[in-house]
Amino acid sequence: MVENIKSQMRKGVLEYCILSIISRQEVYTSDILEALRKADLLVVEGTLYPLLSRLKNNGLLKYRWQESTDGPPRKYFTLTDEGQEILAALNEEWGTISKAISKITK
Repeated sequence: MVENIKSQMRKGVLEYCILSIISRQEVYTSDILEALRKADLLVVEGTLYPLLSRLKNNGLLKYRWQESTDGPPRKYFTLTDEGQEILAALNEEWGTISKAISKITK
């Protein structure tokens, strides 16, 4: 039961974290995975790719292809204007939620 709750909590913040990572600079999928790993949010590619597709289909991300000398072309992601607006709203909401949770769990 605890693992299920922890998993749901991670899923709930994963999109927010991905948008935050992409907002810093144009990134390749492995850059996103590395940033999540460094933050101790372990995510596998099989989880990340559908999430990126959903965010793109919702108009929050865009990508460009770049040829690679090490293999196939790579997709590099950036936020759209709408993605930036959504991230700003999520940043504000995160602050509100974080304060509320701190009050409750003290």
